[in-house]
Amino acid sequence: MTWNADQYLTFHDLRLRPALDLLNRIPGIEPRELVDLGCGPGNLTGLLLQRWPQAQVLGVDSSPAMLERARARWPALTWIEADLSRWMPREAVDLVFSNAALHWVDDHPHQLRRLAGMLADDGVLAVQMPANFSAPSHRLIRDIAARPEWSAVLGEARMGAVLDADAYHTLLSACFATVDVWQTTYFQVLQGEHGVFDWLAGTTLVPYFSRLDVVQRDAFGAALREELSAAYPVRTDGSVLFPFTRTFMVARTPQIVVSRETC
Repeated sequence: MTWNADQYLTFHDLRLRPALDLLNRIPGIEPRELVDLGCGPGNLTGLLLQRWPQAQVLGVDSSPAMLERARARWPALTWIEADLSRWMPREAVDLVFSNAALHWVDDHPHQLRRLAGMLADDGVLAVQMPANFSAPSHRLIRDIAARPEWSAVLGEARMGAVLDADAYHTLLSACFATVDVWQTTYFQVLQGEHGVFDWLAGTTLVPYFSRLDVVQRDAFGAALREELSAAYPVRTDGSVLFPFTRTFMVARTPQIVVSRETC
């Protein structure tokens, strides 16, 4: 997938709020080394450094474009291009922070055990993922992609997936001494008739658009904008209300040992 940092950061403030909510729920720790897994353009990695200025901070992402932006802003930090589903640190770390990234990775039962294996004895895992896949916005993308004119080229495209919140609590409870899982629905106020489409273009639509040429993207986008306008009508003040649910989890003190291997 090819990510566009500018498009992603169009809604910087709204995308930042869940990350701050997650950051504020991390218990009082003083990590010596921490990882921002799925760091994107590095805006949150910088916040982690501000909170723990003495820590060694690693930013890991699979997108060269996102990492280029991150390196330009924070040249002194360590940035690593790697597959999020396989990368492991060489030594145990004190905090693994992952905001809006792990829904792109398959097999979460395995991945949560692997993440536990990254951590030191009293380490903390802090994760936030979107849980909006049953919302009209996401259902419409899948429905349009399944139409005859699109299914051949978009049949393998995926927007990520998550488990139910109670499933994460069960999985993490088998790996950590303390577990906190919760969900929040943000009633996001977007501007303009196509505000929801513009939001989706920076994230959820990336694996779909990456399979289409310019003409196809225009046609697919036009069909989706029409459906989204009906599902999320413009209010009298010109705004659009876009409810968005997210799942959060903070787990501390891993109870299992997983072999660490670098990839």
